[in-house]
Amino acid sequence: MLNAVIVVDDEASIRTAVEQWLSLSGFDVQLFSRAEECLAQLPRDFPGVILSDVRMPGLSGLELLAEVQRRDADLPVILLTGHGDVPMAVEAMRDGAYDFLEKPFSPDALLNSLRRALDKRGLILENRRLHQQADHRSQLDSTLLGVSRGLQNLRRQVLDLASLPVNVLIRGETGSGKELVARCLHDFGPRAKKPFVALNCAAIPEQLFEAELFGHESGAFTGAQGKRIGKLEYAHGGTLFLDEIESMPLAQQVKLLRVLQEQKLERLGSNQSIHVDLRIIAATKPDLLEEARAGRFREDLAYRLNVAQLRLPPLRERREDIPLLFEHFAHSAGERLGRTAQPLSGAQLGRLLSHDWPGNVRELANVAERQVLGLGEPEPEGIEAGQSLAAQQEAFEAHCLKAALTRHKGDIKAVLAELQLPRRTFNEKMQRHGLVREMFL
Repeated sequence: MLNAVIVVDDEASIRTAVEQWLSLSGFDVQLFSRAEECLAQLPRDFPGVILSDVRMPGLSGLELLAEVQRRDADLPVILLTGHGDVPMAVEAMRDGAYDFLEKPFSPDALLNSLRRALDKRGLILENRRLHQQADHRSQLDSTLLGVSRGLQNLRRQVLDLASLPVNVLIRGETGSGKELVARCLHDFGPRAKKPFVALNCAAIPEQLFEAELFGHESGAFTGAQGKRIGKLEYAHGGTLFLDEIESMPLAQQVKLLRVLQEQKLERLGSNQSIHVDLRIIAATKPDLLEEARAGRFREDLAYRLNVAQLRLPPLRERREDIPLLFEHFAHSAGERLGRTAQPLSGAQLGRLLSHDWPGNVRELANVAERQVLGLGEPEPEGIEAGQSLAAQQEAFEAHCLKAALTRHKGDIKAVLAELQLPRRTFNEKMQRHGLVREMFL
């Protein structure tokens, strides 16, 4: 339940009295003597109510109401009026004020009005949250493509973690899409409008790592011409994505841990501490704790980074996603290259489904682009050493079932008609492949 109240009144005695009443009743109270101060500090989607006097120096309560209405028409504003201002307050309610109280007012009248307004505000904010969540879910579905259970679980976890102020460790094989998932965690969270800064720890020479991460002042070392902002400082307010974190030199791990603990850093060649507020998303292929036990990574940093963990399933564990991903990559390559992507034949699809994809999604994207360029059949290297015929048939059958269920949004009658299957056979195949209708609604 919401309990935040902003009180705006130029009379100190009234502010003090109202604060005492509301604090004793369990409200979180913020006081302002002028409307301008209130507006300067009013956050977006403020989770509460504004209680304002009408007559004040500078902006009046009515002008405050008009500006609040412009920013958020659903934010309740309760006006405090003198006897002569009652007609004005009634008119203000027609213009959007939630309520007005004539001075002197009783604490009970104030509390009743505030509680009704807070209940209304709570419903509005919850409705906004649900709408935003639905929008994010739709956008995420078109970004992290796949109908497999693994991808559905991943999308759900990304949505849950995106809004939480915690560091995240992403584990996945090379080419499985770790940076794309990291960007989704950033884009669908509260830091979306701030920088997303990516750094591949394996690509930075050890002697340059500290300057890259922390920045430097002019003359800090030989060749340091001019001041340079490091990745940590540049990501202030946003997200720093550290790919292949296991490659970070041990000396820099100590310094990164200190930044995470103190939220401060010093550029090379400077003694001035700089405050940084950022979220760390790290990606790794090996288990960081195993790396720590082997002495190749600091255990305390591993725990600090691994507050929450996401595992990206390799492509071979979600073969049913291959046709959709291939079509997406081929279409994107066709648009970029000015070519028309040709549909897959059954034989071509079978070869794609039987491959183990050691390069994961990145390898599949390369194969799709080669087909669009006309550089050969969409057949990954080494495909002749794929699975048995029975395994290929099982994978292809699962793909056909999921594709039909996706097309018809879980309409079983439509799927049975398209695939020309009896209901009992269909049910057996659904159970064997671990499919449930609700996944496709």
